[in-house]
Amino acid sequence: PLPSASQFSFLMTEALLIFSPETSPLRSFSRKVKVRVHWALQLLALLCALLGLGVITYNKHLNGKAHFVTWHGLTGLLTVLYTGGQCAGGLLLLYPKLMKNWTLAKLKLYHATSGLVGYLLGCASLMLGMCSLWFTASVTSVSWYLAMLCPLLTSLVIMNQVSNAYLYRKRSQH
Repeated sequence: PLPSASQFSFLMTEALLIFSPETSPLRSFSRKVKVRVHWALQLLALLCALLGLGVITYNKHLNGKAHFVTWHGLTGLLTVLYTGGQCAGGLLLLYPKLMKNWTLAKLKLYHATSGLVGYLLGCASLMLGMCSLWFTASVTSVSWYLAMLCPLLTSLVIMNQVSNAYLYRKRSQH
């Protein structure tokens, strides 16, 4: 589960940073290429999350433990379900003609802002996992604080990127 969680977090962060004009390694590529890489990374992130969820569920079943009874377990399940829905919503951006009464700009805005919500939900689940008995026993002192700092800082970066790219620009156009 730890590799799945870290890969999910890493891949999702990288998939969102693909569109950053400052930090993307693909900034000189076309938007179409960026969208395809974003799509592939998000799909890999979802597969990592599903794999981790499957392993955890199977392990709990083998050990006769209850499923989804902690805040971490519940937010993790919600994150995986939300991410699946967000991936499905992203398909609408590849085929916007399926949504006849929606403009492409509105679809992008809603996808980006709901994606931000999903990203923050994933970071919350990750941080709740870092509060578990196993993690706090394994990672102590300064290392624990540094581990907690990672999702906090990446959340701020992603919130800034989405806000600058969609929210502030859209508000100023009205």
